[in-house]
Amino acid sequence: MWVALVQLAAGTDVAENTAAIRRLTDGVEADLVVLPEAVMHDFGDPALPLGPVAQPLDGPFVATLAAVARSSGAVVVGGMFERSEDPDRPYNTLVAVGTDGAVLATYRKAHLYDSFGYRESDRLRAGDAVPAVVTVDGVRLGLLTCYDLRFPEQGRALVDAGADVFVVPAAWVRGPLKEDHWQTLLRARAIENTVYVAAAAQTGRAYCGLSQLVDPLGVVVAALGDEEGRLAASLDPARLAAARERNPALRHRRSWPAP
Repeated sequence: MWVALVQLAAGTDVAENTAAIRRLTDGVEADLVVLPEAVMHDFGDPALPLGPVAQPLDGPFVATLAAVARSSGAVVVGGMFERSEDPDRPYNTLVAVGTDGAVLATYRKAHLYDSFGYRESDRLRAGDAVPAVVTVDGVRLGLLTCYDLRFPEQGRALVDAGADVFVVPAAWVRGPLKEDHWQTLLRARAIENTVYVAAAAQTGRAYCGLSQLVDPLGVVVAALGDEEGRLAASLDPARLAAARERNPALRHRRSWPAP
């Protein structure tokens, strides 16, 4: 499976973001294309309400993902703000679209980024803690969004649901130690779960970039810096199987009583 990770700095103009997505995916040759979190519309200023810009799953942003999927012949995963029952607080949602343009899966971010002085929950609504796994060409993809990466139990829930790969769209905020946390956590989730991790991040003044594909033994197969662009790298199911045979930690897990 060939994976393309797309890295860009989204803004608060949906049309400009859509144009950037089309430009950066033009001519892509891959089985899976991963776009960042909030690539439809960035978070913007903390005082900016996100309810008015949210879209339904049958809206124009998902139609854009569908058009990219059909033209490229790849499954496309990207992040949006999805309308919820609360008009002021939409969901932070990942959408996976198949090569025929149909929605294969959605995942509403379960862990909102109320950390490092920021409060995502003031403007967004958390989704239910339900693992989201979608199968593409026999490879099972588990969906995570940005801050979810800090919660190892979510990774465990995904591998228990059959995930071979964690797909991680993100808008990982820059700051002291933040880039180190990002790279460390990507490798940790790969190693402890013996999965590939395909992470596509926003870049620009607010975010760190550093999109990368990490293999099941924690090796960074390919990576970007903080520039806009895309990378393509291969994800090998045979390498995954070999890693799980070499490091059978998932088979060695024990059940621990609740405190």
